[in-house]
Amino acid sequence: MAENIRLEIVTPEKTVVSEDVQIVAAPGTLGEFGVLSGHTPFMTTLKLGSIRYTDSQGTDHLVFVSGGFAEALPAQVTILAESAERSRDIDLARAKAAVDRARERLAMERAKEKVDYARAKAALERALHRLKLAESGK
Repeated sequence: MAENIRLEIVTPEKTVVSEDVQIVAAPGTLGEFGVLSGHTPFMTTLKLGSIRYTDSQGTDHLVFVSGGFAEALPAQVTILAESAERSRDIDLARAKAAVDRARERLAMERAKEKVDYARAKAALERALHRLKLAESGK
């Protein structure tokens, strides 16, 4: 069996994940990437999406991130994100409400109200992704 690698996912407020894992997959801005123990070091930016990892016991997990940075070293992956939530910690009702609010803001833009369309669209994308993760139950 391959060696484990340390995964650290941190935000300005807290450490979301700090554990030894078998593999990490993340949404890089230039494409998704995966990291195993012994990986060549690199740094990259992340786009909104899901960090997927398999813990040392073989259980798969998902963590929502709203972008950020990743550093891969041979024995550790560090994710620095503005916000990050484990899928199990996402409140389903709150996520659905956020989707509804974002859709309303986009509808207001179509009706020529003074709404920042790009910001409203980004909010909808975040809300939809969080909802998808919450419904997955991982």
